[in-house]
Amino acid sequence: MIELNELTDAAQKAFPADKLSPERDESWNLAAEMGWLMVRLPEDDGGLGLGREASTALHLEMGRILAAMPLIPAQLGLQAVAASESFEDRTEWLERLSSGDYAPLNMLPARLVQNPDGTVSGTISGVFEADMAVAVVVRLPNGYALVPLDAQGVSRVERPIWDPGRRIFDVVLESYSPASSLILTDADTASSLHDLLSAEAQIALAADCLGGANAVLDMTVEYMKMRRQFDRPIAMFQALKHRAADMKTRIVLAEALLRSRVRDEHASVTDLASAKSLAVEAYRFVTEESIQLHGGIGLTEEHQCHLFMKRAMLNAQLCGSTDLWNERRGRTAFAQLS
Repeated sequence: MIELNELTDAAQKAFPADKLSPERDESWNLAAEMGWLMVRLPEDDGGLGLGREASTALHLEMGRILAAMPLIPAQLGLQAVAASESFEDRTEWLERLSSGDYAPLNMLPARLVQNPDGTVSGTISGVFEADMAVAVVVRLPNGYALVPLDAQGVSRVERPIWDPGRRIFDVVLESYSPASSLILTDADTASSLHDLLSAEAQIALAADCLGGANAVLDMTVEYMKMRRQFDRPIAMFQALKHRAADMKTRIVLAEALLRSRVRDEHASVTDLASAKSLAVEAYRFVTEESIQLHGGIGLTEEHQCHLFMKRAMLNAQLCGSTDLWNERRGRTAFAQLS
């Protein structure tokens, strides 16, 4: 059994913290060689059979370096295939996706309709790095399915975003005819698969946020030790110490909630999304504080703290906004009190 510290050490050696946003394709090949795509795949299917804590540890480390490779949507797509009990080519696709073929889950809502002739039209939003994908896992009107990106009626449109370390696409379907051999679930069981994938997505995004937040805090503290005013480092100024302490407090609280949710097998999607919301809010707060504490250089768009801020803003919108999940958490808590 692989220990979590071994997984973390391997990730830190392969992707050093001082090299932000390493080249996407090289990173992807290295991650596949190290077996990261198989971390959550059951041993009976040829995977490593590790739990949520293992994948969370990886996403924390990838958040620290602003990874450009699409590890989160890739693992979600693989989990969707693994969870299917009726998929005809399940074994073949698990082997393909475990060895490096990329079939992501979309991270933003799809807007699809079923035409009278049974074909599907509409837009699948939030498909990361679709230029390297062979297919996309999406919830069609009649259930989840793999949609090959080279199929007739399927096209890709890249959407510019603020975060330079990510590429996001819309996959457009025009009278696409789903292949029966690529159906993962029917309409009745699609909701249960959706809840499974949503829960995993919330955990992964929360980990990515906290990895990035920790990296920003470390970078900011080092800068405060080096930057001098009135013949002493600004890290010695009491007011700035308090601001750094506030940043650390936000991160520690979010980390504590994430750890408790990851270990809770009975946590609902809303519970897990609460961890993601708190992590996103911490990430956003830390990056905004970092820009101010870096002074004039922090205001330049090219500075590293801006790259982390852009990732924080992007993560806040993926798989449900912070406002959405905070409202649902509030309604759930109110219902429990009633």
